[in-house]
Amino acid sequence: MKKITLLLFLIPFLSFSQSHEEMIKKIYGETLTNSPVHETLRTLCKDIGHRLSGSPQAAAAVEYTRQLMESYGFDTVYLQPVMVPHWVRGEQEIARITNSEKLGTFDMKTLALGNSVGTGPDGVLGEIIELSGLDEVEDYGKKLEGKIVFFNGKMDPTVINNFSAYGRAVAQRAWGASDAAKYGAKAVMVRSMTNRLDDIPHTGSLRYKPLIGQIPAVAISTNDAERLSRLLKEQDDLKVYIRTTCEMKEPILSYNVIGELRGSQFPEEIISVGGHLDSWDVGEGANDDGSGCMQAIDALRTFKALGIQPKRTLRSVMWMNEENGLMGGREYAKVAEQKGEKHIAAIESDAGGFRPLGFSMSGSEEQKSKVKEWKDLFTPYGVWNFEQEGGGADIGPLQPLGTLLIGLRPNTQRYFIYHHTNADVFEAVDKRELELGAASMSAMIYLLDQEGL
Repeated sequence: MKKITLLLFLIPFLSFSQSHEEMIKKIYGETLTNSPVHETLRTLCKDIGHRLSGSPQAAAAVEYTRQLMESYGFDTVYLQPVMVPHWVRGEQEIARITNSEKLGTFDMKTLALGNSVGTGPDGVLGEIIELSGLDEVEDYGKKLEGKIVFFNGKMDPTVINNFSAYGRAVAQRAWGASDAAKYGAKAVMVRSMTNRLDDIPHTGSLRYKPLIGQIPAVAISTNDAERLSRLLKEQDDLKVYIRTTCEMKEPILSYNVIGELRGSQFPEEIISVGGHLDSWDVGEGANDDGSGCMQAIDALRTFKALGIQPKRTLRSVMWMNEENGLMGGREYAKVAEQKGEKHIAAIESDAGGFRPLGFSMSGSEEQKSKVKEWKDLFTPYGVWNFEQEGGGADIGPLQPLGTLLIGLRPNTQRYFIYHHTNADVFEAVDKRELELGAASMSAMIYLLDQEGL
């Protein structure tokens, strides 16, 4: 009798689990055979191109993604206004060594850092002081006055998680200009944020601290950083001339783009999935973050294609201005709080269109434990890592609302080859890997929708 009772208890559980397994198989099958995600990314990258906040290309991307979601028959598609920074790069930057006893005069591969002030038309010239990171700024103090500071801190190649290595090294790019300016430096140069030795400079955002003078900042390629470091060991009066014409203009109106499938049972509970629509003004923003945007739209397209009626309201969100301000993510969370919306979960894809390996999470232990129970449903598709902490930059502002934050985590060993460079183009994204990421996101949304939190 006890055995019969136990079997009767298990039957609903087994059939329930089996139905999820079958639907996830259909989700992967639909995405891997019928998804247009690779072609939509091609259009975003090739027909529109890079999409710096405030640019005409960013505006075109807003309209393209709005039309794309409408073409898929989402229940509602709308634009959420947001004021964003409007930084422009200007003319081609110059970083020129002027007095090398060994090599004479030569130009380095360089890009101005995002949000940087320009040097003015005459540029700046000064002797170079090399530092390994922000920790050394205080040690040098007034010795930096009148100098151009070269931050040569490297990403640690022994750290297997490239994002962790990036996080440890990137402070010099973010804060180096203000920290050096505090002691009278003229400008800063920063080693590009990549483990790879090449001739490609990486841009990225800096942040000026209040009440400290703003000085120009550029990044140089890793090959040039290595060469410059060697030359400085032999010649301590080495000088560099830097010229940039970048400037920050007045903020400009832009939009988050939101497409919605209305929930049938719990419409007040919202699950958001998205990426950031803006990119830097070099390359095509393919991995950062065109891939994540197209995956997020395709995740909801898959629901429509398979005729899945969600229980909860699903939103595909194209956030604007992650790269140099995070205004889109902040505005989205602000409006959600003002409206009293209940966001139970938010998923972000902003780590490139590479093969998915798992999901990271930030939330309560109860929320994370619930999601980890679904791990076995993903392992047949090579998605196995559910232990990493973290969500994403654009969904981060939702955390105070009690939202579970989830990040799609692909294999990122190649990510910092392309990150913030002119090499981040459509051709750098593999079609099947992109599709696998879209399918994984759609499967996660399905489980969150069916099971709730």
